[in-house]
Amino acid sequence: MNESRRVPVLVTGGAGYIGSHAVLALKDAGWPVAVIDNLTTGFKFAVPEDVPLYEGDIEDADLLARIFAEQGMGQGTGAIMHFAGSIVVPESVENPLKYYHNNTVKSRALIEAAVKAGVPHMIFSSTAATYGMPETSPVTEDTPRKPINPYGWSKLMTEQMLADVSAAHPLNFCALRYFNVAGADPHARSGQSTAGATHLIKVAVEAALGKRESVSVFGTDYDTPDGTGVRDYIHVSDLAAAHVLALEALIAQPERSLTMNCGYGRGFSVLEVLDAVDRVTNRTIERRIEGRRAGDPDSLISDPSRIRATLPWQPQHADLDTIIAHALQWERKLSEIRG
Repeated sequence: MNESRRVPVLVTGGAGYIGSHAVLALKDAGWPVAVIDNLTTGFKFAVPEDVPLYEGDIEDADLLARIFAEQGMGQGTGAIMHFAGSIVVPESVENPLKYYHNNTVKSRALIEAAVKAGVPHMIFSSTAATYGMPETSPVTEDTPRKPINPYGWSKLMTEQMLADVSAAHPLNFCALRYFNVAGADPHARSGQSTAGATHLIKVAVEAALGKRESVSVFGTDYDTPDGTGVRDYIHVSDLAAAHVLALEALIAQPERSLTMNCGYGRGFSVLEVLDAVDRVTNRTIERRIEGRRAGDPDSLISDPSRIRATLPWQPQHADLDTIIAHALQWERKLSEIRG
């Protein structure tokens, strides 16, 4: 991209898992970048030392106004990548008000501040949970959106806010609906660091390194070849690359907004993932068979046709063993970081 069009980017939640990888992707591509994170689930060590980190909340209008004015040596924020929020589906069912506050109310505050400051572009971290229990798979962007939990609804509400605001103000946006994000930076600069994370590959590599005794398999009676749930796993660095390309697309066509699935278009079952972890680590993880969890679809696979047609996106790590190897490498490094 023309360097003159690389505007300063503010990454919300940039000390978290996916946000920190977006920061690396932006930085590697030469974009000026800063981070705002309240560090409730993020980590200072995930933000490169030469990237400004504003410790605070996206609901703080005064802080946002200051960042927007200061960023890029006073050039001002030219785009926002919005990752800040809560992401644990069962918790959203138990504590829906937390999710509607963190994910929806705070997003509204961020969008309002962006409009006031004249920030023209926003990339939003959305989710396949907006589709709920789709009747067909693979899932296209036109599949009916019927969330079955407050997490999915909180994200869908933010998508709707962005659509309405972009129709009324000079702000275009891209909502990227993630499928199952996994892996870590290939150079082990960042990874999934959350204690007690529920992501299957994170849990499995912890078990392979002796940090957990076993891995729970929730349900073996799904309508899938081996009876366990099938998901579309996307490498976090490929996902981060998609965000940078989406931002370039928004800048190139400011009158256009985008909504796109982020996945590879193929799925792996829980047992296939665990077998792959066994293969990569050359050890056998203990599996504990448990009952189904409410709201888990049999299969959730993306149709990535739109993102491939819209962006020059060429995934570099679309291989399950590679995803696992990078997650394992990060898990070992995380043990060193934490002593």
